[in-house]
Amino acid sequence: MTNEATLPLEAETSGTTSRTALLYAIIGGSLLTVVSAFLAWTWTTEFPGNLTINGNPAQLQLLTLVGAVLTALHALSALGIKGLGWLTPAGSRKALWILALGTFATTLYTVVAIAWVLGGFVHLEPGAYVALIGAVVPALAAYKLPDDTRKAAPAKKLSSWAEILVIVAVFAVGLYVITFGIDTDDKEPQLFTAYLILVAFASFAVMKSGLTQRLSDITANNRQITVIAAFVAAIAFPLTQQGGDTYTLIAVNILIFATVALGLNVVVGLAGLLDLGYVAFLGVGAYTAALVSGSASSAFHVHFPFWAAVLTGALASLVFGVIIGAPTLRLRGDYLAIVTLGFGEIFRIAMGNLDGVSGPKITNGPNGITNIPDLEMFGWNFGQPHTVLGIQLGAYANYYMLMLLAMAVVVIVFSRAGSSRIGRAWVAIREDETAATAMGINGFRVKLIAFALGATLAGLAGTVQAHVQHTVVPEMYQFAGPVPPNSAFLLAAVILGGMGTIRGPILGAALLFLIPAKLSFLQDYQLLGFGIALIILMRFRPEGLIANKRAQLEYHDDTADQAPADLATAKAGA
Repeated sequence: MTNEATLPLEAETSGTTSRTALLYAIIGGSLLTVVSAFLAWTWTTEFPGNLTINGNPAQLQLLTLVGAVLTALHALSALGIKGLGWLTPAGSRKALWILALGTFATTLYTVVAIAWVLGGFVHLEPGAYVALIGAVVPALAAYKLPDDTRKAAPAKKLSSWAEILVIVAVFAVGLYVITFGIDTDDKEPQLFTAYLILVAFASFAVMKSGLTQRLSDITANNRQITVIAAFVAAIAFPLTQQGGDTYTLIAVNILIFATVALGLNVVVGLAGLLDLGYVAFLGVGAYTAALVSGSASSAFHVHFPFWAAVLTGALASLVFGVIIGAPTLRLRGDYLAIVTLGFGEIFRIAMGNLDGVSGPKITNGPNGITNIPDLEMFGWNFGQPHTVLGIQLGAYANYYMLMLLAMAVVVIVFSRAGSSRIGRAWVAIREDETAATAMGINGFRVKLIAFALGATLAGLAGTVQAHVQHTVVPEMYQFAGPVPPNSAFLLAAVILGGMGTIRGPILGAALLFLIPAKLSFLQDYQLLGFGIALIILMRFRPEGLIANKRAQLEYHDDTADQAPADLATAKAGA
């Protein structure tokens, strides 16, 4: 007669054995995928990237290899291998499955792209089939793993120098990953698409493994070191661009887009005011700077030094913000959105009519203001390449550094304002204007301050944009168009990244600018793609990619039982 007491023990042993077997299958499939990266995937060099060489992985194959290595490392961590437990503090199953699925998706996309470009699967070499088999095994095995999700245990306290090394390593890896994506050849859209697939899955896996929370705890303990490391990594980017200025220009435009998105975040994210014409304030700053910077096509024929042009552009945007905000901010919701949308269109049409025919000759109408001279400060011409510490920096590297400084100013203003008394009043107005007014907050004045501050920050970015583009035309400042920044893209960047945060709009702006810049075939489908992306985001992560604690508490039922103090102490700019 079988002893019933032994049945649970036998079931537990069987479950452990099955889990171990699945983990070994994941490791075996990942190793097979690694081997496949050193084999030829096609026989002809007509496919971009040259995947015909044995023993020398191309960049597309390296993406698959990286995904397989990360999957294998997480599987070893799940097996309890000493020294790898830090990879999965909140459980391994979800992270493993996401990584395995991402590796398979990257591999499958590459194989299908080869067949599509070359005209059939007959153009595949055995290495491609080995990669597919090796990638599908871990995906299936990881899916069958039992769920081991747990609350991450408190991390072992590291020494100060060890935490600093972790922060430096994280930013170094981040700089390499970002540089890899920006530097992908525009003639190889397959490489950038595969890069996006892998990075998206890997980022999601890091979040599910609990590693993101561990890193957040470390950076919270070393805020000054984190800020310094972030800016050192950002400053180091131009030093990696020795092949030319093409990709540095993309980085400059990303910084401009992100800076303007942060300004809009004050209005939308903190104060809760839906502004659909915000890009007009960017245009006010750009046009003002163009008119006073010595352009031959300027109607005023004056040449202010750059610092004066910046102040003039920012002040002009501030004035327009107050003029537009004073009569319109008594409206709410859809009515406010319609009025701001109208202002944006009025600005664009007005700039096109100030051509000397339909109105005074100030902006040259549709032709815009051209030949805006390069900046020159303290004898440093921003339009010329310079050699710094033996490293030659292109012209756009100068504007990159300047725009990085402008973004630092905007980040400081945003963080200070969000944590101040006026920032808390903005959040109160956003949550319930009637209740905030009943508590003694002057809603109109508070909203007008937000509107004016957001307009000023946009004008600041516009002054730099005018000199980077060397031309200012009305078509650059539309509600929606093929080239960002425009109002629709700015609003999408704030919502996608996470309203009320600092990192969120920066990430959203980077994604919304970089993806169209690298995937030119999406130009005609941008609004469709972003609409679909926003619908998916609202369904699965309504608080945005990077959300503050307040938004997480509001949108997710599984955090609703947390102590009320969490909500009370959540800062708007977290």
